[in-house]
Amino acid sequence: MNKYFAAYAATALLLLALDFLWIGVLAQSLYQEGIGHLMAEQPRWGVAALFYALYPAGLLVFVVAPRGVSDGWPSTLVHGAFFGLVAYATYDLTNLATLKDWPLGLAALDMAWGCAASCAACVAGKLAFQRFV
Repeated sequence: MNKYFAAYAATALLLLALDFLWIGVLAQSLYQEGIGHLMAEQPRWGVAALFYALYPAGLLVFVVAPRGVSDGWPSTLVHGAFFGLVAYATYDLTNLATLKDWPLGLAALDMAWGCAASCAACVAGKLAFQRFV
């Protein structure tokens, strides 16, 4: 059980740190410019906490644990990136389909970010998982 907790914690912490850097610093002006008119004045921290609890669990269950120690790194990287693409595309493509003025470029950038951040989080999770095997 320790390997699962360690993998979950590593996945969640790296994802949270990367998203803080991305959303809070690097891409903040892009989001403000593209969807600022839709953004709440203050984040809904409870909803954000729910996402950062659930999403790493999805990465752990569907990518990290199944690839554990038997699969090589390329498999983990590809599956992590694909999971991120599917998850972030669900959000962005739904918004493109249902919201007026959702920026296509921002959607593409966000999906690319989902791939990269999810892949990196899976690397952290797999390293932690392997450490306890």
